[in-house]
Amino acid sequence: MSGIEQTRLQALISEHLLRSFPALSICVIHRGEVTLCDAWGWLDPDTGKQPARPDSLFDLASVSKLFVEMAFLCLVEAGAITLDSRLADVIPEFASSGPRPISGGQDPHTRAFLPVEARFRGQMVDPRAVTFRHLLTHTSGLPPWRAVYLLAGDTPPAPPTAKTRYEKERWRKGLAAMCAFPFAGTVGDTIRYSDIGIMLLGEAVARLAGCRLDTAIRDLILRPLLLDSITYNPLLNGVQRADTLPTEQDNHWRGRRAWGEVHDENACGVGGIAGHAGLFATARDIARFGQAWLAGDRRLPIGAALRQLATSEHASGNWRLGLGWMLKSAADSSAGDRYSANSYGHTGFTGTSLWIDPARQLVSAALTNRVYYGREPAGIHRFRRALHDLIAEGSDKR
Repeated sequence: MSGIEQTRLQALISEHLLRSFPALSICVIHRGEVTLCDAWGWLDPDTGKQPARPDSLFDLASVSKLFVEMAFLCLVEAGAITLDSRLADVIPEFASSGPRPISGGQDPHTRAFLPVEARFRGQMVDPRAVTFRHLLTHTSGLPPWRAVYLLAGDTPPAPPTAKTRYEKERWRKGLAAMCAFPFAGTVGDTIRYSDIGIMLLGEAVARLAGCRLDTAIRDLILRPLLLDSITYNPLLNGVQRADTLPTEQDNHWRGRRAWGEVHDENACGVGGIAGHAGLFATARDIARFGQAWLAGDRRLPIGAALRQLATSEHASGNWRLGLGWMLKSAADSSAGDRYSANSYGHTGFTGTSLWIDPARQLVSAALTNRVYYGREPAGIHRFRRALHDLIAEGSDKR
């Protein structure tokens, strides 16, 4: 049984439920045993008639990146590509422009264009210098965010409808834009956490695997590990809307609350399937994915040497980054104070997280839909820290 003090856990959840988020699901695995798997809150917080369940699907946001990044590592392990291969070797059109200028990119919240850093004014960047290692460590110099969705086509209709399926034309337009955007800095300069970079990584995975990105992730990771709940575009894949959690009211672009469709505008704009966002899942399956990685599950075809490399520090600054994995740091302390220094994981903008503490043999997945109430991060940050401290304390008592 869980060693988590239930009174403190319930008090923490009560403090944040209907304030920081309307729904929550947690799954904890300790030493290979599921010690907690439950859900709290409602799909309809105003009426409270539809409770969240442990099998409810949450929009993972950037936790989706882990599946694309680990699919790429599967291809590295298979010898299909190397970490230091050039992105342009797989996506030639990425370099067809020749050297590109540096701009400031866009703010993902206000969508305002940002000024160029003074040290980069007048410089050009050769896109042929970008390697997959740069993408995995967010040191490619690519802009963190650009409004790809506005360049990919008209506003998509509400799902479910055939028009919201993964559409080649929408992705083609989005990819063309990403292959032409100015850089935000020089290659290898510093960490710029880039959705654009991981969207391009997703395209590379699809080309290397010879199939669509969703099919590649299914074949390389989801099917072997029996992670049946994890899917892109849930309403187009047999999931009922009431089995998913609604997220933000999008008055800027869609004119509706995102429910059963991905919250992230760029992922939605290119058809719901992208490298940086788009997956939906239960907390149980996210924890099981983390446990498979921690245990070196042979069904996940990534060898021990590459797994160790992936969770070693490759870049530091505002974050400490491995290959795809975020490493625990003082700057990004969503894992709290008690998780061990060598812990690693990932967070998502919708209020999702996966953290792994190898010293404790501890995996914790905490999924919320905190953007239901807007984008203020303070509440979810406080909750994550306190939750992970409780989980760590509980594991020490077992």
